[in-house]
Amino acid sequence: MEKATASEAAKLPADVTKLSFEDALFELEKLVKQLEDGKAKLEDAINAYQRGAQLKQHCESKLREAQAKIEQISIGSDGKVSSVPFNS
Repeated sequence: MEKATASEAAKLPADVTKLSFEDALFELEKLVKQLEDGKAKLEDAINAYQRGAQLKQHCESKLREAQAKIEQISIGSDGKVSSVPFNS
């Protein structure tokens, strides 16, 4: 997965960046269904595609943030439980 830079994230509209992952994904799924129907006017389809690209970028960013927060629990040879950052 390609990593977005801070400048790329800054290009997203404020209404997109305020969305939770789940809300952005839901909106993206709705846009995909609308585009798949093929009934939208060309300009509307282009706008929906652009909005979808922004939502996709936002979702990918949220996933990267979540992955960075995940910790892997390990048990040492002495039986002590500890956590280490997740490495994919």
